[in-house]
Amino acid sequence: MKVSEAMTKSPAYCSADTNLGAAAEIMWKCNCGFLPVVSPQQNVVGVITDRDMCIAMATRNQLPGQVTVQEISSLVIYSCRPDDDVRAAMEIMADKKVRRLPVIDAAGKLEGILSVDDVILRTDSQIPGSLAPEYIVSTLRKLYESQLRQGRGKAATA
Repeated sequence: MKVSEAMTKSPAYCSADTNLGAAAEIMWKCNCGFLPVVSPQQNVVGVITDRDMCIAMATRNQLPGQVTVQEISSLVIYSCRPDDDVRAAMEIMADKKVRRLPVIDAAGKLEGILSVDDVILRTDSQIPGSLAPEYIVSTLRKLYESQLRQGRGKAATA
């Protein structure tokens, strides 16, 4: 299966000068927790997650409207191309410990987003070329293994 068959097309995004309040509103309206950050030419220049925003707001003495996406977005971009095989994209996710990848064209322009959820929702073992559920589970284990080793994901005890 190609990335273009599984990705979310026409994704939400923001610019580097978007403030965190506006980015949160985009995420709220679009029901997402990840935004590619694009330049005026629509090239992907970073990414921001709802977690990035929460940590920034909890550790700064500023209002969301006073902090720009540029101040906290990740400049390291792991991505894939529309014609990549989904397995290759899942390997990037597992290796880099990310659940979402911007899908960019050869010029670096945003074409979509591929998430683990997209892959799971579009996988059917009855469809030739589709990913086997065992492959997805194996990838998820790799993605989350460091969190499990560190004790995250366990219920907190008092």
